[in-house]
Amino acid sequence: METYVSDGECMTLTPAAAVVSGVGYLFGVALFGVAVNDVVISTPGVFQMKGVVTIGKTSALAISVGDRLFWDATNKVVNKTSTAQQCVGIAVEAAANPSATVKMLLGSNLPVAT
Repeated sequence: METYVSDGECMTLTPAAAVVSGVGYLFGVALFGVAVNDVVISTPGVFQMKGVVTIGKTSALAISVGDRLFWDATNKVVNKTSTAQQCVGIAVEAAANPSATVKMLLGSNLPVAT
């Protein structure tokens, strides 16, 4: 197919801030990826866009399988707070309170039910 560009699993993007390997970054309001390597501010870097990753979470928070996870850009972790945060994935493994990380399926950006 002449219009095919890529599978979108990893993308080279330029963040407006430095991003440490394994930490997420929200491009605009809806494009989220996890840095594959350390990325310098305003420099192209590779970001994982699909698949399951282990990502930092709010430590004092219990997460269940299937919970929507939202990006806290200030603290650079995921949590379950939907107010003023973007859904960036779904938990695929439970994570206890306290714990530092959770396994998350990237790209599962489900809206909160109304």
